[in-house]
Amino acid sequence: MTNLTCFKAYDIRGKLGTELNEEIAYKIGRAYGQLYQPKTIVVGCDVRLTSEALKQATIKGLNDAGVNVLDLGMTGTEEVYFGAFHLDVQGGIEITASHNPMDYNGMKLVHENARPIGADSGLKDIQALAESGEFKEVSVKGKTEKYNLLPEFIDHLITYIDPAKIRPLKLVVNAGNGAAGHVIDAIGDKFKILNVPVEFIKIHHEADGTFPNGIPNPILVENRDSTRNAILEHQADMGIAWDGDFDRCFLFDEKGQFIEGYYIVGLLAQAFLLKQAGEKIVHDPRLVWNTFDIVEQYKGEAIQSKSGHSFIKEKMREHNAVYGGEMSAHHYFRDFAYCDSGMIPWLLAISVLSETQKPLSSLVEEMIAKFPCSGEINFKVADTQATIQKIFDHYADQNPAIDKTDGVSLDFGAWRVNVRASNTEPLLRLNIETRADRNPKPMQVYVDELTQLIQGS
Repeated sequence: MTNLTCFKAYDIRGKLGTELNEEIAYKIGRAYGQLYQPKTIVVGCDVRLTSEALKQATIKGLNDAGVNVLDLGMTGTEEVYFGAFHLDVQGGIEITASHNPMDYNGMKLVHENARPIGADSGLKDIQALAESGEFKEVSVKGKTEKYNLLPEFIDHLITYIDPAKIRPLKLVVNAGNGAAGHVIDAIGDKFKILNVPVEFIKIHHEADGTFPNGIPNPILVENRDSTRNAILEHQADMGIAWDGDFDRCFLFDEKGQFIEGYYIVGLLAQAFLLKQAGEKIVHDPRLVWNTFDIVEQYKGEAIQSKSGHSFIKEKMREHNAVYGGEMSAHHYFRDFAYCDSGMIPWLLAISVLSETQKPLSSLVEEMIAKFPCSGEINFKVADTQATIQKIFDHYADQNPAIDKTDGVSLDFGAWRVNVRASNTEPLLRLNIETRADRNPKPMQVYVDELTQLIQGS
């Protein structure tokens, strides 16, 4: 029995060669096929140099388990999700390592109707079978055919806006040399047919698995300059940047300012609740006060979930929530089979810009002023759980309200902190927010205090 360390809480991620290779990919495909016995599934891959080979190995495993495969080619994760609920198939697999370093790759797996496969919903079973290698021979092997899903995907995306109401806009779009470029090109072609007056300024647009401009991960401060500079140079109305498999999108206002994903959750919750008061909005526990405020203001119901796509989707299905948002820039939609999309958020944003006739900066500045936040700060520590306990113990005598939905959240009334271990990387993640109306200390005071506590461990 081989111990496979690439299986994580809600997907598969591993270092190439040791934790993930073509042999392991084959076993994962074979195990998926044997366990679930779908007739047909969709499979796609991102632009990483190893993704195509890992995809072919996964497909061979699926075929050897008797499963037919529709090979979608180079795709973002949400294209696989879309195929899994839109087509007559029983599941999907995307080969991607998203924003992980160059020497990593991974997979995201779903059931029929794009239901997630996570640690609590089948991933451990796939791991156990892949590790044991106890595969059964099938009488009829599966077949593979290529399938172009893009036209149907674009048609679906356009349903989230009213093309006739979009005002003239200039958008900087930064695919980060990942998988998003081909979808932007197709949307651009569709906009021309529909006479939607949107101009795209494309940077780092071509898919390139060597990532000449760095791993596409706009949540890193050092990765934001190119988008901001292009916005200012072209006097654009908004900037959009994606990670490698474009299931996360990041927005910049017309001043080139990066907008924390936390406030985009509030913006999109507001957009849905304006149309459908009383709807449920699912959110993660890292930063919450602005979401509570918006949802209460627009007469919705806020529901907290553990961070991570499989947990958010499960909670959304349970409560039939119209929208779910994570501050990490994952946004989930009921009409998208509760899956996350990096394309729907910016389409909704240009719809709001058009309807309100307001610049993006003014739409979020009130939220930012009311509930300042630190943004997510990551620390490499020797023992994440011991560090979390140290923080917990340090503040115990201040009697904060405690929530352990995901890591530890401590609420002191005027300020709040969430600290949690990453599910995908050896990192401790810190988020702090304050209430401006209670005149707390400057944010940096809390950041410095927690930083010293964490690094002193």
